[in-house]
Amino acid sequence: MSDHSRLMAPAAAELLRVAAAAPSLTAPTACTDYDVRGLLNHLLYWGPWLAAVGRREPYQPVAPTETEAALVGDDWPQLLAKQTEDLVAAFASAEAWDGMVTFGSSEMPAAMVGDMALGEFVLHGWDFARASGTELVCADDAAEAVYASAVAMGDQARAGGVYGPEVKVPVTASPLARALGASGRTPEISLDGSQRRQVRGHSPHSASPGRR
Repeated sequence: MSDHSRLMAPAAAELLRVAAAAPSLTAPTACTDYDVRGLLNHLLYWGPWLAAVGRREPYQPVAPTETEAALVGDDWPQLLAKQTEDLVAAFASAEAWDGMVTFGSSEMPAAMVGDMALGEFVLHGWDFARASGTELVCADDAAEAVYASAVAMGDQARAGGVYGPEVKVPVTASPLARALGASGRTPEISLDGSQRRQVRGHSPHSASPGRR
């Protein structure tokens, strides 16, 4: 697996931009289980855990499950900004992407967890963009990395309800459109296969740590 540390900061910044553009906490997102508040709660629950894994540090979640956590208050923009900064920092070094780590009760490659974090930024960034009617800006190399991760984890993720059913998109589609399709989301595809504007979304259940 590859070190994608250089892709993290731009994807995190874009997540913050589109999250801030959401019209309200009760607005629906492309994850049908989540409105904006629920998706923010999901990110605030799993982000510190991912960062702790990146640093090889023990972590005790604030609640047994994200549904039992209530993490979204008036200060959510500041909390999300601080958390994404911390998550980017946790995977900033090449060493953070090397070797094996413990995530919950599972041992897995550190690079897989790093790619989960990148997927959180990109895929949920798209979910927020859908909520606000804006368009996600995602570098092709970041989208390619998320696509490769979604394909590698696909069967297991779908079996666990993490992803929705794969959405087939043309091989000529943009890297972001292919990443969205692999994770169970439905982008709108133009006739030349490029992604036009994300106007529909099948809800895979949210992020990779819990639901993506």
